[in-house]
Amino acid sequence: MKILKYMLGMCCFMAVVYACTEDENSTDFLNDIAAPSNVSVLAVVTPDNTGLVTLTPSGEGATKFDIAYGDGSEDATDLIPGSSTQHIYEEGSYDILITATGINGAVTAVTQTINVAFIAPQDLLVTIENDAAISRQVNVVATADFAINYEVSFGDADNTSLMANIGEAVSFTYDAAGTYIITVTAFSAAIETTTYTEQFLVTEILQPLVAAPTPPNRNDDDVISMFSNSYALDVDVSSWRSDWSTSTLSDIQINDNDTKFYADADFVGVEFYGDAAVDATEMEFFHVDFWSLNATTFRIKLVDLGGTATEAEIVFEDIPQNEWVSLEIPMSDFLDAGMTSISSIQQLIFSGLPTGTFDFFIDNVYFYRTPTTYMPLLSDDFEGNGNIDSWTADALSIDINAPNVVNESINTSLTVLEYIDDGSGQYANVRFESDAVFDLASNSNFALKIYVPSSSVTGSQPNQISLKLQNNNLGGNAFSTQTEIIKPIVLDQWQMVTFDFATDPFINFDGGSPDPVNRSDLNRVVIQVNSENNFDAVTAYIDDFSYGPQIPAELPPFAMDDFEGNGNITNWTGDQATATTDVSNPQITGINYSSNILLYEDTGGQYANVQFSVTPKFDLMDKSKFTLKIYVPSSSVTGSEPNQISLKLQNTDLGGNAFSTQTEIIKPIVLDQWQQITFDFAVDTFINFDGGSPNPVDRSDLDKVVIQLNSENNFESVTGYIDDFKYH
Repeated sequence: MKILKYMLGMCCFMAVVYACTEDENSTDFLNDIAAPSNVSVLAVVTPDNTGLVTLTPSGEGATKFDIAYGDGSEDATDLIPGSSTQHIYEEGSYDILITATGINGAVTAVTQTINVAFIAPQDLLVTIENDAAISRQVNVVATADFAINYEVSFGDADNTSLMANIGEAVSFTYDAAGTYIITVTAFSAAIETTTYTEQFLVTEILQPLVAAPTPPNRNDDDVISMFSNSYALDVDVSSWRSDWSTSTLSDIQINDNDTKFYADADFVGVEFYGDAAVDATEMEFFHVDFWSLNATTFRIKLVDLGGTATEAEIVFEDIPQNEWVSLEIPMSDFLDAGMTSISSIQQLIFSGLPTGTFDFFIDNVYFYRTPTTYMPLLSDDFEGNGNIDSWTADALSIDINAPNVVNESINTSLTVLEYIDDGSGQYANVRFESDAVFDLASNSNFALKIYVPSSSVTGSQPNQISLKLQNNNLGGNAFSTQTEIIKPIVLDQWQMVTFDFATDPFINFDGGSPDPVNRSDLNRVVIQVNSENNFDAVTAYIDDFSYGPQIPAELPPFAMDDFEGNGNITNWTGDQATATTDVSNPQITGINYSSNILLYEDTGGQYANVQFSVTPKFDLMDKSKFTLKIYVPSSSVTGSEPNQISLKLQNTDLGGNAFSTQTEIIKPIVLDQWQQITFDFAVDTFINFDGGSPNPVDRSDLDKVVIQLNSENNFESVTGYIDDFKYH
């Protein structure tokens, strides 16, 4: 796509959708909505000796509140979010019951105590602190005897004041660091108040508190690295700050990660001449991680000095501050911006605004392309190829260079791992330790080949293989951290067995550990044949063990659209909504700086959606994910429908009754931000319209995608900008 200016503004988002005809009125999806959370009430007392208290309830996901005042008087009921109720209390202590009800009737009840006293607050204690992670944010907590609430005046130019219940925290972010007069006033039911004032120095956080994000694992051939702890360096950079720059360069470490810091930056030249020149013709992207306290604009220029000099610059505006931003620039954008060659790049120039006075940090500077092959992170073929060198046996014997006694079928290699459990080992297994903990959120799959001769098996144990992950750091107690997947095996034949901790059923030894993909403590692999805790014998031959990316070639159908002319979806249509596929991007910001998007306009259609179909039908066992970016401006939304996006799959063969075959995933979204949403029918919660259809990954009849904003069966309006749709 042709882009000369990038606009950035970080965001996050989740979404939900529901689409069909007027005959479709199911509300089963409401059952999956959680009960209201973070329920509380702000109690503000009128300091006039009357005992008048204003109660304002709040809670995420609540559609109404009931308040029991705690003094035996009639409750306040059906309060909508944002509304308040007032009540006059006698002097005393009261337990207020706040009951929040969600859209599906789910209820959350919380009790909160207030003390009403007609004497001024006593023993006011105030804590004022700079936030440890957010620059220029100040956190205040006040406690006092007899107080119900307190107010903080922050002394900024706008005279900002915030209220909270006594003992609860108040936070405020200043526009600039400096010394401010902060005043805290505590209120009881008495006319008299109690006040505390402090001159407080608000500080900036001048550097990242955490290292830049770790780049994905990539093959060496797919990366040309200039600076990164994650990749071997490919470029001999002669200077990271050219002579013409007046900025100051410092090499620092953040959480043991090498990082470069430029102070008072102007035009910073990075030079790599001669044999170090980069031929990026096979690369698809340029990447750098960027962090700045005060940059409003950041520019990246590539200069090719081979033959006729050529250069191009990409500009990022409104770049987020005080956080790491991963900048990914397609190499085609440099070509579109004027470069005629990228075969001999010898200079990289960083600049920005305010020139000469902005400071920035960078890490992970490299060119890369989509993987041409996917190599395992850990592997062993027992032929001398692989990176596992710590195979160990527990209560059995192993030979990691044993001859393949059954050289046939899917395994014709010469040597294998021989696993001999003669029955004397009650907990026999083989294992190895990884140098790093497993990141199962990114790479969750293990695979191996196995052959078990029936003649080696004694007893009546189940024919199975277990793959267990443990925390080796606990030594003899590593088993207590164990998570395990068990798979059946067939005797007397080679078979490939895969273990995927993101999708397969697993067993946590202690029953209470988190989902494996949410853990970061596992670094040992244990393999066990024919179950645990027995004295039966079994011999197994194991080969071609691997952990990590095993990405199969994608099969049809292919469905993607970036609305820049790249893609294969040609039949976008609107149903009670418009779907316009060539609209200029009105929000070039955040994670989306492309030129064009799909405009989704629902002006009040009861079952409004946009949709397309594919040929052949979806094979969700092969590919289960749909990803898109979306932005919904709050100004376009009417009514009180949930902010959500739904992706539904249907069977077009049924024509007007396609909705009856529907399976759907609903996700929440955030307004006024670009966000990327992934719908995965292999792992996400789905809703089948008829309630009786099989799991989507077991179906072969689905070929229509339906996208719907802000729920089904309503006459409210909503506009959405959709981009970078992909089925993968």
